[in-house]
Amino acid sequence: MLSDTPSLIQAKQLTCIREDRVLFEHLSFAIQPGEIVQVAGPNGAGKTSLLRILAGLSMPFEGDIFYKTLSIHEQPEVYCQDLLYLGHMPGVKAELSAQENLAFNLALNGEDPELAEETLSNVNLLGFEDCYASHLSAGQHRRIALARLWQNKAKVWILDEPFTAIDKQGVAALEALFVAHAKAGGCVILTTHQDLAIDPALVKTIELSYRLF
Repeated sequence: MLSDTPSLIQAKQLTCIREDRVLFEHLSFAIQPGEIVQVAGPNGAGKTSLLRILAGLSMPFEGDIFYKTLSIHEQPEVYCQDLLYLGHMPGVKAELSAQENLAFNLALNGEDPELAEETLSNVNLLGFEDCYASHLSAGQHRRIALARLWQNKAKVWILDEPFTAIDKQGVAALEALFVAHAKAGGCVILTTHQDLAIDPALVKTIELSYRLF
């Protein structure tokens, strides 16, 4: 049931079909400022599909997503400016250094590219800032992508498995950042197979189940 309180995101009657299989149908929920939302469920239940629909990257078979009061498809530029989406692929350019990758992303989002080196320190990549991404590990690629969170001003963060290839210290730093973002009036929507070490009062769970048809 949808809440009457002001929401950042509202999903109304979402149905998603992939390869003739219904992943979920008539799914409705609201996400308030200050909430961390974990989309949970077994592999194949539609977690990534739901995140892509919420980010406006895929269309639902039925239903719609609203940002504040308007459909995201009626205000794509406004929504994109207030959205940060990180999918399975880190989006790192192999021919650029770690610092150049982050500076490029910061500039693309209207942030100061000069903050790249400082931001890399948040993900323990100082000392690797001049290394080409092609010489870095998958975990380091992931950290370059996640470093954007420390400088991004978007209210809505949608993160698909952000803890993949991240060590315990890095996971703890990300969880603290999620809490700070939520307390500042933003929201975080994520998938993860790990248990969140976050105050349960801040966390909402959307549980998806695997459907055979």
